[in-house]
Order: sequence, then C-alpha cells, then structure tokens
Amino acid sequence: MNDKLYELQQKINLWMQGRNGADTLSNTSIWSGIILYIIGLISHVAALNFIALVLVVYAFFRMTSRSLDARAKENKAFLKQVGPLRPWFKNPAAAWNEFRSYKHFKCPHCAQRMRVPRGRGKLRVSCPKCHHKFECES
Repeated sequence: MNDKLYELQQKINLWMQGRNGADTLSNTSIWSGIILYIIGLISHVAALNFIALVLVVYAFFRMTSRSLDARAKENKAFLKQVGPLRPWFKNPAAAWNEFRSYKHFKCPHCAQRMRVPRGRGKLRVSCPKCHHKFECES
C-alpha cells in the first residue's frame, strides 16, 4: 500500500514541476471558498455555494498554471492590497494596540517603513536604512 502511495506522490510531483503551486492568493481563495460554502450550507443560499465553487476552481487553476510570471504578478498585486490588513486578521488586539501607540510612515527618500510613538508632536527622524533626516508629526 505504501509503495502505491509513494508512486502516486512521485507522479503528482512530476506533474507539478514547472507549475505555480500554492501561494497566498490561492490559499486565500481556497479558505474563502470553504468558509462561503459552510455559510451557504447553513443559510441555504445557493449563490454562496456557487461563489465558493468558483473560488476553489480559480485557486486550483492558479496552482496548476504554468504561467509563473503572470501568477506571481497577480499574487504581488494581491499582497499589495491585503498587506496592510494582515496584522488585523492575525492578531487584532496587538494590531489595535500598535495603532493606538505608534504612528507609521515611510521615508520620503527610500520608502523604508518606520514608526514613532504617538503624541510627541513634531519630530526630526533619521531613517535607519538611508540615514536621510526629515521631520514628521506624530
């Protein structure tokens, strides 16, 4: 039995060579599809089940696609949109405390992200990456 499973695994690995595989966008699509499917089952709304099916099929398409550049571009655009929201999903309490305690901004010279304590007024800050000095308001 283990030999057959090993053979199957080898065949799948061979078939997946040169394909995109799972990335953040496909994982998010699958989990969103699963959640929508469960909600659709509970609420008896067929449209949610259809949307869930479309999301899972789209994720499978992305994982088996050989267009690596196009899928990487889509994933990068997705991460750019969702990136600022990730801490709020992972740990909302910590994200809220961070938001209340610190002001986040980018260096105008190199776009390095930094934070300063809130409520300190006007500050002169030195970027840790490029050492550019500039003023910001906390």
